[in-house]
Amino acid sequence: MARATRRRARRGETSREPLPGTGPRPGRAAPVAIVVAGPADAVPFIRSEPAGSVIAVVCLDGGGDAEYRALEAAVTEARGRGCVFRGEPFFLDAEAGNLTGRILDTLHDIGPLRVRTLDPDPVHDDIDKERKLPVVNEPEARGRVARSALRAARRYQLAVGTPVFVECRRAGVEAGLPAEACTRYPLPTRWLMAGTDGRLSAYLPTAAGVVRWTEGATESERWRGPELLEGPELMPGLTVLRGPEGYAHLIGLSRSKRREGGFAVEVVCATQYQTGRPVGPWTSIGNPNGASWQKAREVGFPAATFDAAGVLHLFVRNFGHSVSARRQSPKGVLSGWETLGGMRTADELTAFPAGDGGVHMVARARDARAAVHWYRRDAASGWMEDRRIPVSPFPGSLSAAPEAGLVRFRYAASNEVCVWWPGAQAPIGLGGPDGVGPIGGVTGADIQGWGCTVLVRGGAGGVAVIGAHPDGRPDTGVWWAESGEPSLVPPAAAFDSRGRVVIATVGTDGRLRVARQQLGPTGLEFTRWDVQ
Repeated sequence: MARATRRRARRGETSREPLPGTGPRPGRAAPVAIVVAGPADAVPFIRSEPAGSVIAVVCLDGGGDAEYRALEAAVTEARGRGCVFRGEPFFLDAEAGNLTGRILDTLHDIGPLRVRTLDPDPVHDDIDKERKLPVVNEPEARGRVARSALRAARRYQLAVGTPVFVECRRAGVEAGLPAEACTRYPLPTRWLMAGTDGRLSAYLPTAAGVVRWTEGATESERWRGPELLEGPELMPGLTVLRGPEGYAHLIGLSRSKRREGGFAVEVVCATQYQTGRPVGPWTSIGNPNGASWQKAREVGFPAATFDAAGVLHLFVRNFGHSVSARRQSPKGVLSGWETLGGMRTADELTAFPAGDGGVHMVARARDARAAVHWYRRDAASGWMEDRRIPVSPFPGSLSAAPEAGLVRFRYAASNEVCVWWPGAQAPIGLGGPDGVGPIGGVTGADIQGWGCTVLVRGGAGGVAVIGAHPDGRPDTGVWWAESGEPSLVPPAAAFDSRGRVVIATVGTDGRLRVARQQLGPTGLEFTRWDVQ
């Protein structure tokens, strides 16, 4: 495998007009660009690519001989699994400057649908006691490449006019973990949502911001989109909530330059009031470590839920690796940040409403195969911590269940899908040990006149898998069935205006796919995938 260096003149950095010959082609698996500092950094990404992926590797430099041999071995193994490589690796000139521009040139050469890179804001390993600043031992080049890759991917998406999905691999994770288990900015599980008029909208994070698809006024009409929503420069993750008033609430992290130097990372949110219309303005919720930008940049991705009074509760993993919480009243009034303390947590939280009107939050532990549960009954009571819950989640699998007061996850020792609720002595296993990632779904689906919970998850090779059980009876077991279509994102489920379950995925060509439940006497059946 020869080493290659390629450069071309930069094109259309900010144009929203698609360029000829760039971007993914409908119906074909589009390339993934792996953008890293050195050859060894590309190895975990290559190993986690499914069979059939079209891969292009972009490195800041060629590294040493041992690094390059490791890259060659990973490429050989991936080819044996059916992956295809777009020529030889691209090696950028590290000394020439303008790294963002050089990556942008290369993305135009590759035409990727996905960009996978490193952690732009790795967490600290120690504290400089004299300067009272965090010390990060991760090589500086990795963060620099990741930040440039994010900027280049944003400009590339604006130039070609099609979505580019970005994944940032968290620094310091085990090399063998799948991509879904170590992403710095998670994808939402509830990204398909009905508006107040009953029409569905799909929201997903991309390099240039949140994109939206909107269901037509009739079933015969095609969905409109993907449409890039106006907003700040967001990191490539998203939390989507349906509020008590029926509006969609979008929550993410913005990252912007500070006049004084450094970067400001803040939790931001916006509300979709009318289906298909522009979203409301993005407003800042702040950062629990906002007094120091060096600490604030490490903040975890927000989780959120509403309580019975319509109060929005937001949670983030803070600089100290505990959890900070903030509330927003229905009138938009913010409380201060509250540090919950307690067990040190990983950057994986899920929040969900309690059946009695309160709020639950479950976080995966940082230093053990365990989780911690926090609960608050109402505004007058404080947060209560429980470190002894029987929840041992595989990384990247925690998700709020569609039923109030429940959480789903994959058991760390077996990868089996499980459900647990506060107070239960043990979780209930639901089978489905294949695949990775979180579990979505809806409750109250009509299946032959019975109220049922329908679940969706990623299976082997990213294929969407669908299952069901009677409402409130997960102990009866779940029968899982593959849908036949791989998805780049966790599959999502919602009800349409006629009460039918709709499953949504994004194919390897980047196009939205939807399947609707067929009501009738034959059980849980869906239409064929409708490609939008």
